[in-house]
Amino acid sequence: MGLCTIDAGKVKDAFLAGAKELEEKKEWINELNVFPVPDGDTGTNMTLTIMAAAKEVAALADPAMKELAKAISSGSLRGARGNSGVILSQLFRGFTKEIQDVELIDAEVLARAMARGTETAYKAVMKPKEGTILTVAKGMSDKAQELAPEADDMEAFVQAVIEEGDRVLSQTPEMLPVLKQAGVVDSGGQGLMQVVKGIYKGLMGQAGSLYLDQEAGSFLGNAAGRQAGAPAQGTAPGIGAASQEIETADIRYGYCTEFIINLEKEYGDKDEQELKAYLASIGDSLVVVSDDELVKVHVHTNHPGLAFEKALTYGSLSRMKIDNMREEHRERVIMDAERLAREQSEAQEEERKPFSFISVAPGDGLREVFEGIGADWVIEGGQTMNPSTEDMLNAIRQVKGETIYILPNNKNIILAARQAAELTKDRRVLVVPSATIPQGITALVNFMPDLPPEENMKNMEQEMAQVHTAQITYAVRPAVVDGVEIHEGDIMALGDKGLLAVGSSAFETGIAAIRAMLAGDAELLTIYYGSEVPEEEALRLKEAGEELFPEKEFEIQYGGQPIYYYIISAE
Repeated sequence: MGLCTIDAGKVKDAFLAGAKELEEKKEWINELNVFPVPDGDTGTNMTLTIMAAAKEVAALADPAMKELAKAISSGSLRGARGNSGVILSQLFRGFTKEIQDVELIDAEVLARAMARGTETAYKAVMKPKEGTILTVAKGMSDKAQELAPEADDMEAFVQAVIEEGDRVLSQTPEMLPVLKQAGVVDSGGQGLMQVVKGIYKGLMGQAGSLYLDQEAGSFLGNAAGRQAGAPAQGTAPGIGAASQEIETADIRYGYCTEFIINLEKEYGDKDEQELKAYLASIGDSLVVVSDDELVKVHVHTNHPGLAFEKALTYGSLSRMKIDNMREEHRERVIMDAERLAREQSEAQEEERKPFSFISVAPGDGLREVFEGIGADWVIEGGQTMNPSTEDMLNAIRQVKGETIYILPNNKNIILAARQAAELTKDRRVLVVPSATIPQGITALVNFMPDLPPEENMKNMEQEMAQVHTAQITYAVRPAVVDGVEIHEGDIMALGDKGLLAVGSSAFETGIAAIRAMLAGDAELLTIYYGSEVPEEEALRLKEAGEELFPEKEFEIQYGGQPIYYYIISAE
């Protein structure tokens, strides 16, 4: 007889195999996106979500089922990015709630867990749409419940569930016309199928090497230079071996940064792994040594301020030291770092205030716009890189409002923001459902400090509904969108509900977008130009619009956003 039950060890291997399979296929999944825009989207977001959980799972040596379930749920919830990533994390959340109290998983437990995961994911989405990852999850869940009572062979059972998932996925173009027009299946559903197929490989012992490099955040084979289970470079718990690595390391990062964190809250193994992972993402030659009261940190980085900022989330700092290993502007750098650490320390001591705003925005110009109209904290990100739930939680920790408003400014970030709000217990967090940068700006401008939160939310949502947005970017591959044939390199103007225009230049497409947006009763049009657009070209677009619509008001603002030549709002 084949496999009848699954223990915690097999669950761990299977989960890591699922993460590995998704990571390997993420670019292929990205290419399934309906709009051929130059951003990572579904495959990237789902991979970053599951890899956040995989790091926690891989760190468990011999876990019990409850410990393993917690690592999968917590890691994916906090690491969730984009709508697809949040839905994936909710599938895991419901699934792990069902398995956390059992020692062995049989077909009936697995079916119940899949059903609970599907139910949890559907509840997380305000308006569930069929033909998506949710539909694929439900198809597999329904099949599992149908087969479970008679199933005594897990291999055959899981195979049948996967076959049903593939069948449902193949039908998604019939459920969503936009998929049929583009000639693709749902990318989120395809991502889920890759995870499930990887899990099957793990259960059957077919997944190969499952060594996860905690620093790189990706899987490596045994032939990659280390034996499976060996510690990653620069993360040794003691000073001796790591010090030797520091002396011989290539100087890719210019500042040798050292400091002590005086702990002011509970700091466990999970916190240490989180700190190490973050510091490893911004530098190398890392040493983190801790005891019950303090943490000593050494890291080579190009951004000492980011290291200090992260460290301040655990406590106050002392013995801060920065050496410029290239011997350039040493004194100025040290003074700046000390000032930053002092300012951050003082900020931690400020008393809370009635409200704070957290905004998501790409580009230095848009950051300044949001800060200028009242945002307390701006998270770098947008369509090209969706911030995670953990990014939102970190921002919430930094601001002082008793009520915190989050402006996602992108429809693919709203679910992650809501997930962060649900995970925050000590303060009230409200998510303003701004789907674009102009909507977020309008919402913040219309905030009235003297009104109660509920009334402010209502007013902001009403004002946002009056704003229309066009985003102008280039096509990375051929596609058919809204019946229009698009070629690689074409310049597209994407509106609130689809394609507005296609052209051969950003200027030409911008003019077409302006014509479309001012065809109604809008009176003010604002142009935010991106990092790759010269100011004189943006001014030329504004002047051309004024000539076409002399009765309308035009404004221009540097946004500095990547990828998108222009973000245009009409209200």
